[in-house]
Amino acid sequence: MNQSGPDMRVVELIMALRSAGIVDKAVLGALERIPRDVFVTSEFTRRAYENRALPIACGQTISQPFVVAMMTEALCLTPRLRVLEVGTGSGYQCAILSLLARRVYTIERYRTLMKAAEERFDRLRLRNIVTRLGDGMLGWPEQGEFDRILVTAGTKECPPALLSQLCEGGLLVAPIGPPEGQFVTVFRRDGDVFHQRQVAPVRFVPLIAGIASAL
Repeated sequence: MNQSGPDMRVVELIMALRSAGIVDKAVLGALERIPRDVFVTSEFTRRAYENRALPIACGQTISQPFVVAMMTEALCLTPRLRVLEVGTGSGYQCAILSLLARRVYTIERYRTLMKAAEERFDRLRLRNIVTRLGDGMLGWPEQGEFDRILVTAGTKECPPALLSQLCEGGLLVAPIGPPEGQFVTVFRRDGDVFHQRQVAPVRFVPLIAGIASAL
C-alpha cells in the first residue's frame, strides 16, 4: 500500500467519489489506501485512477471505483465481520473489503485471474484473504454462514445457495436483473424471508456457473 506522500490522482478520485455521493469515511479511506494501479495491466496504468471500468484478462473488467465504493458502502461493514466475495477478478474489490472486515473469502472461476490476484494480495501484505478456485454460484458452504456476501457479476436472480449461506440479519449485495436492466440490490435475511431494496443501476459481466477449464 502507498506509504509515500499523497498521489494527486488518488486525491482527485476520492474527491470525485465524495461528489458522487459516497459518504462512508471508512470506505473512502480503504479506496485511498489500496493502489488501483497494482490491479490493472501495464497498458492501463496511466488510467488506473480514472473513475471508469477497465478491461482485465479473461474478458473481465475491474469495476469503476464509484461502483466499488457504492457496493462496499451498501454492505455496512464492521471490523469483526466475515465476508464472502463471489468473483475475485483483479482482486481490487477484495483488497478494499480486506481493510474493512475481519476475514474475506473470495471465489474465482478463472485460474489465471486467481493466481494474479493472489500475487497482488501477497505484494500488498493483505493477510486476511482466503482464496478459492470454484463455482461462485455454489458459494463456500464449508465455511458456514457469512455476515456479508458480495457478488461482483450480474445475475437475473440471486443464486439460492448464496442466500442460504447468509447469516441471520446478514446482507448480500449483488447486481440483479437482465444485462440491460441490472440494479445493485441489497438482500437482508430475516429468518426465511429476504427483504430487498434496489440501490442503483449498473452493468456487470454475467455470473457463470462452473470453473473455466481453459484459463
